[in-house]
Amino acid sequence: MTVNNRPGVLNRITGLFTKRHYNIESITVGQTETEGISRMTFVVNVEDERTAEQITKQLNKQIDVLKVNDITDQAIVARELALVKVSAPPSVRQEIYTLIEPFRASIVDVSRDSVVIQVTGEPTKVEALIDLLKPYGIKEVARTGTTAFTRSSQKAAASYKTAFII
Repeated sequence: MTVNNRPGVLNRITGLFTKRHYNIESITVGQTETEGISRMTFVVNVEDERTAEQITKQLNKQIDVLKVNDITDQAIVARELALVKVSAPPSVRQEIYTLIEPFRASIVDVSRDSVVIQVTGEPTKVEALIDLLKPYGIKEVARTGTTAFTRSSQKAAASYKTAFII
């Protein structure tokens, strides 16, 4: 959704989700190409199309909300960034380099006993890399949440287990 970039907007919108008992999987917020306007992307667990429509209607009623789009059933480009700190004594670092290469991930920090890996991509890709790194001993994970755009007017199969609302 696009909103006026004013104090309290995010709080009011997340309060709406809380009051209605909707679980937010992720939120991303950032400025747009237009000054004073921000884009918020919510990934929300919903039961069906009716629930997604209800959320969209409730969001459209909010002050400072300019436009709401449910892009669940559309072709989208979705990305997430994750930083993963992994135990990595020098003896296993080459193994980790080899493991992360197919994911186009990179090591952004190295210490005596660990490395920090940066990965970007679709949430399933990020999750797959995290799963592969678990045997090495994950010390910390920081994820940004999903942000997304529609690709074009092409339609994709709807999946109302997770709704992408921007």
